[in-house]
Amino acid sequence: MNTDTIIEPLNNDYCDQIIDIILSIQQIEFKLPITIQQQPDLLDIETNYHQTGGNFWGAKHDGLLAGTIGLIAFDNHGGAIRKMFVRKEYRGKELGIAQSLLDTLINYCRQNNITDIYLGTVDALKAAHRFYERNGFTRLPKAELPESFPVMNTDTLFYSLHLTN
Repeated sequence: MNTDTIIEPLNNDYCDQIIDIILSIQQIEFKLPITIQQQPDLLDIETNYHQTGGNFWGAKHDGLLAGTIGLIAFDNHGGAIRKMFVRKEYRGKELGIAQSLLDTLINYCRQNNITDIYLGTVDALKAAHRFYERNGFTRLPKAELPESFPVMNTDTLFYSLHLTN
């Protein structure tokens, strides 16, 4: 059995799989009242992520899409993390999928001169808060976000990371 995880860029061919993983985690696992209509970026990955100068990656484990992460580039050196989700059965340090996804995004940022990374999340995702904090992100008030940061209406907590070479 192949137990390797492969991180690779995803395009619009994967929209249905991306929507399936994200909505099931949001709606079923965390009981968040969020719909696909509130997340139109998922219907066109290429326009909303790739064309901004960002990207969208998937973690495939034994051929199954096990996790996602997206980056929307904005301003001159800013990036917004979006849609970081890992299926419950693929979480944890053993497989390291979340860490691999984040590392891939950070490496992309370094290669593309994106020095300030921001993200929004919700209070219910406590493990995600701990994960970001372990990776050097610091919480910041919404008022301190750059004006052009693409805030989602559902987000209540915000984090930032400044990259140095």
